[in-house]
Amino acid sequence: MGWTLLSAIAPGAAHLRAGRRRTGLALLIGYAVLLLGLLWLVLTADGDLVGALAGALTSDSLLTVVIIAVVALGLGWFALILHSYLVLAPGRLPQAGQILSGTLAGLLAVGMVLPFGLAAQYVWVYQQTLNSVFDTPTEPQAAEQAPKDPWADRTRVNVLLLGGDADDNRIGVRTDSMHVASIDVKSGNTVLFSLPRNLEDVRFPPGTPMAERFPQGFRLPPDANGGRSDLLNSVWEYADAHPEIFGGKKRQGPHVLKETIGYTLGLKIDWYALVNMWGFARLIDAIGGIELTVEQDVVFGKYNEGLVKAGTRRLKGADAMWYARSRTFSDDFTRMRRQRCVMGALLTQADPATVLLRFNGIAAATKQLVRTDIPRPVLEHLVPLALKVKSARVTSVQFVPPLINTGYPDWVKIRAVTAKALRDSVRPRPSAATADQSATPTATPSGTPSGTPAARPSGTPTPKPRDVAAPKGITDGCAAP
Repeated sequence: MGWTLLSAIAPGAAHLRAGRRRTGLALLIGYAVLLLGLLWLVLTADGDLVGALAGALTSDSLLTVVIIAVVALGLGWFALILHSYLVLAPGRLPQAGQILSGTLAGLLAVGMVLPFGLAAQYVWVYQQTLNSVFDTPTEPQAAEQAPKDPWADRTRVNVLLLGGDADDNRIGVRTDSMHVASIDVKSGNTVLFSLPRNLEDVRFPPGTPMAERFPQGFRLPPDANGGRSDLLNSVWEYADAHPEIFGGKKRQGPHVLKETIGYTLGLKIDWYALVNMWGFARLIDAIGGIELTVEQDVVFGKYNEGLVKAGTRRLKGADAMWYARSRTFSDDFTRMRRQRCVMGALLTQADPATVLLRFNGIAAATKQLVRTDIPRPVLEHLVPLALKVKSARVTSVQFVPPLINTGYPDWVKIRAVTAKALRDSVRPRPSAATADQSATPTATPSGTPSGTPAARPSGTPTPKPRDVAAPKGITDGCAAP
């Protein structure tokens, strides 16, 4: 049994003991080469190689190969242990010894197979989750959407991150949380632009169907109860509800919102990812909650019956969601700050060990959580970029008062603030003496796609350098846990 156990971690040991030197040496040498190769890979791998490997492991065909290879390796290890036991001639033992040693060898073989089975199951769940969340195009589409290096002729990638409140009791999607992550493809440095839900008179790109319908900005009569359905958070819902504007095409909400927010910021939005609020709570539960410092009691609920108490502790999904979402005794801008705090906590606390230990739960939550137009072939290149962001500098800009008047937005100023934040994100912070000079809002950063600026109302002054706020860290204003 000792030699059989040794063979489980050093294949060939039992064969050498049994006198089968050629087989034993071949197994040991092959195993040693494999271990040395893995050790070399671990010691020499840099961030780019790790990112490339992680990106490659989004390919559906490669994941299928990995599953088959892991299963085959597990079965091979099972057979190796049993063969190692048999070459030691257990038939020479008394009957009781044969039964006992045979049972132990069988248990050992099964025990060694279990990690391979778990690994194969993880890869399968991962594959199914990718297939569920991301669009897998047909072969001609895949050829068009999967260039060898999609970032070769560009410097930034812009992803619209949305939080929606769709549920079984509500028709349509209202995007109450809207952020654009603009990522520098070289460094991973990211600027998170947060837009308020109550931005009024939203402008649409010239020549688009929505611009033709609302040439002076998004404006509708007040609702029966005096509420407004023409704020920025209603653009997706309105576009989905009026396919006649788009020649009968349905489900135009995501495309219209991407165009609208891109035009507002002076950026080209590449893709969007919509997070369902209740799915977001399930994701937080799946990673075991997040540790946050709640600065003061947060009240929520139709009758103010809910309460997230002040203090530092680990919040479950529902409490974290209400902390990020509640506007009771508060306002949209305070809520936007709390949303950034939750995003920052997820960014820092969802470490690889946590993800691995809770993988199945995270995968199940993700299927119900995310809706996106990111094509599956692009993941191979997007995953390495996401890993860069994990260790890069993430700053944020919130378009809230006093920087921006949400009732009378200064569209030129919004684009100027955006352009300056992007420039600052890819260079060292300027000294106080030069800060005003670098803040002059004259152009969009080099390589950054921009929308055509909206016409500026007559008599409105050009924003001064001091009006352009410097970006903040994503957790600035959040109490440390």
